[in-house]
Amino acid sequence: MLKELSIHQFAIVENINLTFDQGFHVLTGETGAGKSILIDALGLIIGGRASSDFVRHGSQKAVIEASFDFPSDHPAITLLKEWDIESEEEYLLIRREIAANGKSTCRANGRMITLTMLKQLGNYLIHIHGQHEHTGLLQVEEHLAWLDQFGGSAIIPIRDEYQAYYQQYQEITKMIDQLNIDQQEMERRVDMLQFQVSEIKDARLVEGEEEALHEEEKRLSGGEKLASRVSSAYQILSSEGGGITQLRRAVFYLQEVGELDSTIQEALDSMEAATFQLEEAARDLDMYQDNLDFSPERLYEVHERIHVIRQLQRKYGESTAEILTYLGQAEAELERLLNVEENKEHLYEKQAQLKEQLQEKALKLTGLRKQAASQLEIQVEKQLSDLMMGSSVFHVSFYPNHYQKETFAYTGMDQVEFQLSPGPGEPLRSLAKIASGGELSRIMLALKCIFSGRDQVRTLIFDEVDTGVSGRAAQAIAEKIATLALENQVLCVTHLPQVACMADVHLYVSKQIEAQKTSSGVTKLDKAGRIMELSRMLGGAEVTARTKQHAAEMLFLANKVKARQ
Repeated sequence: MLKELSIHQFAIVENINLTFDQGFHVLTGETGAGKSILIDALGLIIGGRASSDFVRHGSQKAVIEASFDFPSDHPAITLLKEWDIESEEEYLLIRREIAANGKSTCRANGRMITLTMLKQLGNYLIHIHGQHEHTGLLQVEEHLAWLDQFGGSAIIPIRDEYQAYYQQYQEITKMIDQLNIDQQEMERRVDMLQFQVSEIKDARLVEGEEEALHEEEKRLSGGEKLASRVSSAYQILSSEGGGITQLRRAVFYLQEVGELDSTIQEALDSMEAATFQLEEAARDLDMYQDNLDFSPERLYEVHERIHVIRQLQRKYGESTAEILTYLGQAEAELERLLNVEENKEHLYEKQAQLKEQLQEKALKLTGLRKQAASQLEIQVEKQLSDLMMGSSVFHVSFYPNHYQKETFAYTGMDQVEFQLSPGPGEPLRSLAKIASGGELSRIMLALKCIFSGRDQVRTLIFDEVDTGVSGRAAQAIAEKIATLALENQVLCVTHLPQVACMADVHLYVSKQIEAQKTSSGVTKLDKAGRIMELSRMLGGAEVTARTKQHAAEMLFLANKVKARQ
């Protein structure tokens, strides 16, 4: 439910802060005062398209904030959790900023979100119905979704089962189509796959081989230099007169005089240890030389093997693992193509089975939809009777689905259309061919009353949907909206006093001009204020004692009607 709305520097609105409760809120005021601007602001909160025209002249940006609260199981809360956005106590604050250059930003509980995310979230927050918002009723392709929603738990599970079979059927059909490609093309594909499989298999790739080859290549490439330098180091240490021999001689000299001066002993010990270490190093170098295998032939073999692996990598994958994965895929496809007739037969059998299951589910789905359509017709006609259209006949027509060449479509075998006969002797016609905006308004309101409670959107906005009606029809619309507001939060922009007097909260939108600047304001009216505003709506510019009396009587009677609901 919408709790608060703040609008700053938006169109002719400078600053407005509003709070809302459960029930029926009505917005009235002179034409051009800014009533629909408030609806535009809420439209932006649920993902409407922004424009620089929304920014108040002379301002850098417009800012709109709206707060909502929900039950813990509301789908909006689920979405926020999926997006990892915190929501304490089922609370949501949406902030929309529109810069003077037309760019906008969206935030949910302080976190930046995309416009697409905001639209997705907005579907669960508010439904706006304007005088031009009947287009949903006029789009025949939407009528089936309305009917399924009305059928609810009787239809949705069967529809889900049907759609699961339909997806399988489409996949099998696609596989059959792939197998039915041109014979020459298939033979070319087989030749190519056979070559690729053979090329990869002949290489006998081993995981980790490339890394080992690079290490060996590095060692072999430096083999000659390695042998030369190791030999030189060994000669320096081990040859007659080399390092070890000289060190031994120095040790011998110190041993001869060690008894004469004990302070020499420490140096002698170090030199004896060094002699031992050099002898060990010399033995290690000698052994390394014996094991060193520098082979130009082996280096050539390593280079050739690395070249083969790199050639395969360029064609089939960046690593040995990817090449072997491609090999498995190629072998599987090759097997399918070489056994195409056998596979076709199996797929055709599977397709036939699925088609039979589809047929069964589709027929069951059609039957359930027709049952739901009968109930929907009854309920819509009852609602229309309440709205002074008692002679109208509402009908749900079923047609074969022509969306695709085959009988089945993702939604089933049905295409439905809502039709209306305005009165006796009048034929049923598509809603798109009904000229009266007042009739469309009442049909939409009737459907909204029926569908109220079937989704979790509890904030409904009606923007002058009562256009084109008056008298008893206007009173009927007012009472119907008031009934709808018993379980929903309803905001309604209207010019009709019959509608305004039924509201629980009356908000008056006015326009002021100060210092050559125009701005809108909103005032919550008390009883006296409501009587004055209803008088203006009844009598125009001149408010008389009689119009005030009439307005007070309207409020009194409206309260009596609401008390009976």
